[in-house]
Amino acid sequence: MRTAYTTCPLCEATCGLELTVEDDRITAVRGDRKDTFSNGFLCPKGASLGALDADPDRLRTPLARRDGEFEPVSWDEAFTLVDEKLTAIIAEHGRDAVAMYLGNPTVHSLAGGLYAGVLRKALDSRNVFTAATVDQMPKHVSSGLLYGGIFTIPVPDIDRTDFLLLLGADPFSSNGSLWTVPDVPGRLKALRKRGGAFVVVDPRRSRTAAAADRHLPIVPGTDVFLLLAMVNELFAADLVDLGALAPHVTGVDGVRALSEPFTPEAVASRCGVAADEIRALTHRLAAAPRAAVYGRIGTTTVEFGTVASWLVDVLNILTGNLDRPGGAMFPLPAHMRRGTGTGKGFTTGRWHSRVRGLPEVAGELPAVTLADEIGTPGPGQVRALVTVAGNPALSLPNSARLDAALSTVDFMVSVDPYLNETTRHADVILPPPPPSRRGHYDLAFLSFAVRNVAKYSRPAVEPTPGEPDEGDILLRLTGIFAGLGPDADLDALVGLSGESPHTREERLLDARLRSGPYGLSVDALLDQPHGVDLGPLTSRVPEILRTPSGRIELCPDPIAADVPRVLEALRTPVDGLVLVGRRHLRSNNSWLHNVPVLVKGKQLCTLLVNPDDADRIGLVDGGPARVTSRVGEVEATVEVSADMAAGVVSLPHGWGHDRPGTRLATAEAHPGVNVNLLTDDLAVDPLSGTAVLNGVRVHVTPVQPAQPVQPAK
Repeated sequence: MRTAYTTCPLCEATCGLELTVEDDRITAVRGDRKDTFSNGFLCPKGASLGALDADPDRLRTPLARRDGEFEPVSWDEAFTLVDEKLTAIIAEHGRDAVAMYLGNPTVHSLAGGLYAGVLRKALDSRNVFTAATVDQMPKHVSSGLLYGGIFTIPVPDIDRTDFLLLLGADPFSSNGSLWTVPDVPGRLKALRKRGGAFVVVDPRRSRTAAAADRHLPIVPGTDVFLLLAMVNELFAADLVDLGALAPHVTGVDGVRALSEPFTPEAVASRCGVAADEIRALTHRLAAAPRAAVYGRIGTTTVEFGTVASWLVDVLNILTGNLDRPGGAMFPLPAHMRRGTGTGKGFTTGRWHSRVRGLPEVAGELPAVTLADEIGTPGPGQVRALVTVAGNPALSLPNSARLDAALSTVDFMVSVDPYLNETTRHADVILPPPPPSRRGHYDLAFLSFAVRNVAKYSRPAVEPTPGEPDEGDILLRLTGIFAGLGPDADLDALVGLSGESPHTREERLLDARLRSGPYGLSVDALLDQPHGVDLGPLTSRVPEILRTPSGRIELCPDPIAADVPRVLEALRTPVDGLVLVGRRHLRSNNSWLHNVPVLVKGKQLCTLLVNPDDADRIGLVDGGPARVTSRVGEVEATVEVSADMAAGVVSLPHGWGHDRPGTRLATAEAHPGVNVNLLTDDLAVDPLSGTAVLNGVRVHVTPVQPAQPVQPAK
């Protein structure tokens, strides 16, 4: 028995874990009380790491489809088959005939962070899709337009702020998103203890909203109207004060003009928040000594996701709260170099999708059009698909259509540890080792941390002899795409040579750390198993900027061009029920539903309905309801709750484990329903290509129980 320390790879909070390891098994998981960042905080997901690691349904060897059935094969056999099939398809149809889908677990691993870009470059296909366009791309686009870089995303300095406004976010359940903030409940409790306050804008009284000083229910998808009205009020009440940012900002007058039609009175009935309430909230934000505004899924996966994401930053800038302690600040991770203050800026539309003409964003196409590219014949048709750590058969809108399309590709290979709803269509499945057998450093999430920290840990359990690690799998695919075959020199693919006592990933990480702002090294982090505290966030403007002007472009042309569409939507009356998603602390998309401890107890996948709506429609708590949208319908168990605003119903994301041909025993016993049978693949935010997953128009009816058959007389 021994103790090992690592960082939890299951969400964005990067909490430190203390593992008890016996032989090759994790037998206990605790929060690491000495961790410099999380200080012992642990959620149910992290506590389940041992069970996830030892899941009996987890694949340990590759599978290949033969005569319609999966059979175990050796690693060399698997890669030989992949090389043969993909090379032939590329030779006959070109590189665009091979598409790639990267799921969000890719950025939860060091190998994924290091090699996904190399893999994409070697493939050299225009048909690259990721989970970003069903989640966070609007924030990347708005940040690119404002600051010149898609990863230049400010985060609330929660430990020093006096007032925090949260929109469309439930960090008590998500542990933060594009905001690396372990122990949100504890940090918000500390905020209130020092005399501060926080307000939550959300159509549901979530766990976070229940703890807030004020909860403002809002009509889903209308945060953009509320935010524009707040900007309008800042100008109307002469509350705009850029403070130290003033010399670094251009476009303030343009924002003033854009906001003029959106008075609090003009938007109140549309967004469900009274005009007086909007004014009071605006004045409270402007009057706070230090304040920050933060928005997430409820502001991004909607019709105007990019404009809403932009407005979150606009409010922080106009109140002088960007880039100052207690406001919204830019982290300085140990593996990133400092900026120069200028750059090429950001643009989209370097190419467009073949079928729908949707523009490229950040090097990828909107995932909503993957089914189009597979199912539409002609030059450039997608004939092969590579998925890495993704489950698009559940996660993409109108997923029934995509699920059917996946069965038609000529060849499909999946890097995934499970035979799930997506990989059941694959011809080859390449399973990476479990978390305990991987080194860990959060390349992605330490870039959004509320405190500058650095942590690296080696595998808690020795890798199985002969079993390739995740990096080997991705690089062998890279060699195939590069035309070098699966047996290419993997070190050479990433520019390494010579002998070293460190792994390939450690050598690459070490190079980044040594050239970073703190001059750290892998060895220095190995000497500090609980992490290295690099201090609070510091001001980084103008150094952080990548715009050609070297200034914050507050009124970028693409945003200004989209605001008239927002105004038209404001003036268009709507009615009927709308559907939104929701988070659970014990769930993370479709990842963790095969872990018994995380799905036991109260059913998680229910249709949340307001009591008044339930009475009007005739729904019964615990009874079945049919939910219908333009693209499909599902039957779900009703949960009547006053936490849900009237006119809104909610189903969580990531469920629907009832498809044949999977090997997920626990998930199949708790299948839930797939909300993306209802979401519409034709509904997108045009600036980012992001799917509209919240604010979906639906019709809800009770399901009548079957009448018993009367015996014949």
